[in-house]
Amino acid sequence: MANSMIKPIRTEQDFEAALARIDALMDAEPGSAEFDELDVLADLVEHYESKHEPMGYPSPVAAIEFRMEQGKLSPRDLIPFIGSRAKVSEVLSGKRAITMPMARALHEHLGIPADVLLREPGIALGDPLADMEWSRFPLNAMAKLGWILDRPNRAAHVEEIIRDLIDRAGGPDVAGAALYRKNDHARANAKMDPYALKAWCWQVLGKANEERLSATYKRGTVTLDFLKRLAQLSCSEKGPRLAKEFLAKHGIPLVTVQQLPRTYLDGAALRLGDGRPVIGLTLRYDRIDNYWFCLLHELAHVGRHLDNDKGSAFVDDLTLRKVKGVRDDPRERQADDWAEEALIPAVAWEASVVKDRPTPIAVMNFANALEIHPAIVAGRVRYEQQNYRLLSQFVGTGEVRRQFDMRA
Repeated sequence: MANSMIKPIRTEQDFEAALARIDALMDAEPGSAEFDELDVLADLVEHYESKHEPMGYPSPVAAIEFRMEQGKLSPRDLIPFIGSRAKVSEVLSGKRAITMPMARALHEHLGIPADVLLREPGIALGDPLADMEWSRFPLNAMAKLGWILDRPNRAAHVEEIIRDLIDRAGGPDVAGAALYRKNDHARANAKMDPYALKAWCWQVLGKANEERLSATYKRGTVTLDFLKRLAQLSCSEKGPRLAKEFLAKHGIPLVTVQQLPRTYLDGAALRLGDGRPVIGLTLRYDRIDNYWFCLLHELAHVGRHLDNDKGSAFVDDLTLRKVKGVRDDPRERQADDWAEEALIPAVAWEASVVKDRPTPIAVMNFANALEIHPAIVAGRVRYEQQNYRLLSQFVGTGEVRRQFDMRA
């Protein structure tokens, strides 16, 4: 497009050509013919955009504040829709993004358009369970574990049964598809049954809701130092149970729920409807070393990812850590790094004798020096050497489940 060929912008093709020409003229010298051409083209582009581009949406916060002013609402009035006083404050200050459940509640009860709240023109807030294939849920296995009432002809009432489980989990918004996007299954087995996984996650959330912890969770609580303090509890015979009590004091429910067939799960990091994190463990490998690594791995997801809105849920089959061909998600490696560092600092591990000569006495001495359970040291050796026959006397087989009620 030369200066003598400047013409009105009437089509999308004209618009794209003008933008390309503007890009080519960006270094034009003031006073030159090219600079004059750039000036004219900029005016033409601005005129075209004003006629054809949609008006900008107000920010979600501005829309909420406008509705609050209209209805004479205070921040306290938003708690039923956003979750807690702290979350309301974070949303209004722009520190927390508006989630789909928040948007649905604000749209339904305050009439704020969904596309404004989510900054996506034309977005709809439909039923998150609309595409559910109810018959695919493993009702027999769920009944056997005591998750649902044993009743005749269960298959005829499957939707009613599962919706009851969903209500206990926190309702459709909490249980909806946002919890189970493919990119959240960063370390999930390819053979995993997605409906069995959903049911397990909802049972975890339901049990967490039943616990009704008195402490309030504060975003940013879970740090590497927090995990290191937690790891010190492993020295006690009652360490697994003490960890649950420690987390409860910080507003984090720790729930143990037996896995369903075809879930291949060790643990998960989920969220309740009010935003609180929940750690779910299956204890499928009843060993002390496995318990502590899995617990700290899931907590690392809370501190590094859930608290920073870098994922909505994480489900983990930790047997896949060194399996070739498994997608290498950086968030999983980050969680591994925090868990390993909290249990055995890298500096201490590299300087240790036990890394190369894992004798029983070396394991005991190293564990005593770090003030952690020797099972953790033995587990690290076994993992590093990929030899699970080593040091089996230390890993505490059969010592974890007995500390928890695993009936459900």
